Amino acid sequence: MTFDFARFPSFDGFPRAGLHHGPTPLVPALRLGEALGVPRLLLKRDDVHPLGVGGNKLRKLDFHLGAALADGTDTVITFGALQTNHGRQTAAACARLGLRCELVLITEVPRSGDAYERSGNVPLDLLFGAQVHICASDAEAAATYERLLVEAADEGRNVRTVPVGGSDPLGVLGYVDAARELAVQLVEQGVDHARIVSPHASGATAAGLALGTELLGSLDLDIACVSHPLNEAVDNLSQLTAGAAELLGFDPPKLAHVWLNDTTIGEGYGIPASGTWEAIRLFGRTEGVALDPVYTGKAAAALVEWAAAGRYSPEEAVVFVHTGGLPGLFGYAPEFMAEARK
Repeated sequence: MTFDFARFPSFDGFPRAGLHHGPTPLVPALRLGEALGVPRLLLKRDDVHPLGVGGNKLRKLDFHLGAALADGTDTVITFGALQTNHGRQTAAACARLGLRCELVLITEVPRSGDAYERSGNVPLDLLFGAQVHICASDAEAAATYERLLVEAADEGRNVRTVPVGGSDPLGVLGYVDAARELAVQLVEQGVDHARIVSPHASGATAAGLALGTELLGSLDLDIACVSHPLNEAVDNLSQLTAGAAELLGFDPPKLAHVWLNDTTIGEGYGIPASGTWEAIRLFGRTEGVALDPVYTGKAAAALVEWAAAGRYSPEEAVVFVHTGGLPGLFGYAPEFMAEARK
């Protein structure tokens, strides 16, 4: 089997902000693979982008902020939980592009204390120049958003609103493009078929990989739900892939090559689950790679669980997509310190 690059779409009709600096590394994880019984394990390092401490949201923002610049936007408003990686990356991208950034953050995760409230992504939001508005509820966030729109209109500013996680059909295109980038790297390493492991939260990363791999062929996708339960994640994935396919002029994808599972989601978004910290320690001690307990740690716990269950054959190339989130690790400093000592 080979990848069908000829079928892959062009993105020439979509303005981009110039945030993507080139292929992120695809590296072997030999010691981790040996520990898991997955000898052909690779890590796609989307956490090492040089802007804003890296992460997957930058691929989505390349399209969102490209559209913003094309529209003459000068102010970007977006949303997230208090320790949102998306908010931090939006703030950094806006700083580079000279745009005003308003972050409307909700204290939805049941955590408190200095580490969670004053460390991690929060000081980086401020360092990158964002105006941070912390809200106790969805209703307060909605009211804050309306106030910011009125203030911007009164001051003659042009606003673009970016959804949570950058996750709408336009944002999905960032990871459709990433699927092609990954396939090119696999060809360069002599791999013509692989299985990808990725998290699903707000959805655009998983949806982009799902659509991109369907267009390319010869790639399967295992998705670990880290935020929403399985039924919600399936609906979200279907809607986002269909919307992105429409933007690109394709029929809605069938996604027969995609498998979703929510066994490592635990109690919900932002709450480390059983196996999360163990997986974080395993990645750290075998590969010197840091994960976070919100996204990548749960996806890694799923990889550990699936490998132990015999899902991957020794001959199969498996790619774990590292979507970033390092600053958020320090928001969980008390647990992080205790787990790091084990």
